[in-house]
Amino acid sequence: MEVKGGEKESQTVDSTNKGNEGSSVGIKFLFFARARDLTGGLTDMPMEVPSGSTAHDCLNKLVAKFPRLEEIRGCMVLALNEEYTPESTVVKDRDELAIIPPISGG
Repeated sequence: MEVKGGEKESQTVDSTNKGNEGSSVGIKFLFFARARDLTGGLTDMPMEVPSGSTAHDCLNKLVAKFPRLEEIRGCMVLALNEEYTPESTVVKDRDELAIIPPISGG
């Protein structure tokens, strides 16, 4: 299959190279509760990020796309592949990054 003019989607999504020059990884965001509301009802969304990106980098890119998420950014918890994770964790291809807002109940 021929690719003309460097039209690979993974190379045009973000020009910031953190890992291998020009390479990217595909992750999937999962949204729960208030995070789902703030993204217009999305349950999940795929995203291409530069190789070597951290969960923090991914969140920055996500908040740029959905600015209303800033409302819960300071109190959300992240889970990478179903395990809680800090924002400093480097994401890999096919990772799932869940955005878990504070949940209250009674």
